[in-house]
Amino acid sequence: MTLPPHEVADIGLASAGVRRVAWAERSMPVLRRVRERFTTERPLEGLRVAACQHVTAETANLLCTLRAGGAKVWLAASNPLSTQDDTAAALVAEYGVSVHAWAGMDPTSYDRNLIRILESRPHLLLDDGCDLVNTVHLVRPDLLEGVLGGCEQTTTGVIRLRRMSAEGELRLPMVAVNDTATKRMFDNRYGTGQSTIDGILRATNAMLAGRTVVVAGFGYCGRGLAERARGMGARVIVTEVDPVKALDAVMQGYTVATMEEAASVADVFVTVTGNRDVIRAEHLERMKDGAILANSGHFDLEIDLTALERGAVEINRGVREHADEYVFADGRRVLLLSEGRLVNLGAAEGHPAAVMDMSFAVQALTTAWLAREAVRLPPGVVEVPAETDTEVARLELDELGVRIDALTAEQRDYLRSWHP
Repeated sequence: MTLPPHEVADIGLASAGVRRVAWAERSMPVLRRVRERFTTERPLEGLRVAACQHVTAETANLLCTLRAGGAKVWLAASNPLSTQDDTAAALVAEYGVSVHAWAGMDPTSYDRNLIRILESRPHLLLDDGCDLVNTVHLVRPDLLEGVLGGCEQTTTGVIRLRRMSAEGELRLPMVAVNDTATKRMFDNRYGTGQSTIDGILRATNAMLAGRTVVVAGFGYCGRGLAERARGMGARVIVTEVDPVKALDAVMQGYTVATMEEAASVADVFVTVTGNRDVIRAEHLERMKDGAILANSGHFDLEIDLTALERGAVEINRGVREHADEYVFADGRRVLLLSEGRLVNLGAAEGHPAAVMDMSFAVQALTTAWLAREAVRLPPGVVEVPAETDTEVARLELDELGVRIDALTAEQRDYLRSWHP
């Protein structure tokens, strides 16, 4: 069999990747049902899709669903550390996807791989963090011709897209898959909460019970993380810049403080804000010996890594897998996990497959909808059709064996009427 164009770590890992993909597929029944529908309906027939995603077994199941719908798919990684090399090999050798990704790639290779998949002249873009969209607008605008639109599935990416749109720079309709209720509930809250804790524990083998954990940011991801840290016996401090979110945290029983106040008392710090320089030099100077720093926001900007390196007199790389130790002049040591990148994907396996089942079912159905509707959509950020979100929730409830009530005709009429 002729393999599609690719650049992966080791194509010989394909058989191990197939087993990993199959294992994830067991926990993705909703996406499996969407794939069965796509196999019959072929909603993406003849379309080329370029995807910048975390190269994981769950993503592989999404891409296989798009392939079942008739699409040809090119894939690059959305994070230099998150690629599962065996999954990448399996996607090429067994599932016919053109993959350009490997774990630990340097920034130059990362950027080059984005260009490579864009050179496939895609009709649709699937982005995770807006890097693909940024690249096609800023580096290769000549490749925009023929692109119908795309989907963005993470908070940071949607923020960037809305800024581009507000400044009149976004030349495509981009669907904010991240902003659906099912995605925020399952992926952001439950997925990020569990997988972030998983990454921290794998990288450190630390005990959280009885320790103080700072959660920077109380959006959906921060809430899930705070809940799971508290559930493991940790004292949780929330830092926020949004008064409404801070008040929500207070009313849920968390301590809310500034990062300056929290810096000297906490044992573990996790940033999950979508912003930069959340932990800065003045905070690092106040931290206890042995403090652990982790990031679960999309980019490695939330912890000021330049300040961390400048403040250290000694850096011990790899004191544990996915952990580097920074020693300050006064003898204090701070542990940075996964180079400040996404700890849940750098040090663990990302969200459980059951979580991504929901997110990727929304992604797949939205991609098919976009293929039909893109020509009628103006450039800008577009919301996922409400019926798509509802359909995925119903499919998940059905898989769980849960039944819910239905509105009666009288109830529907009542909701449509303003008369008492």
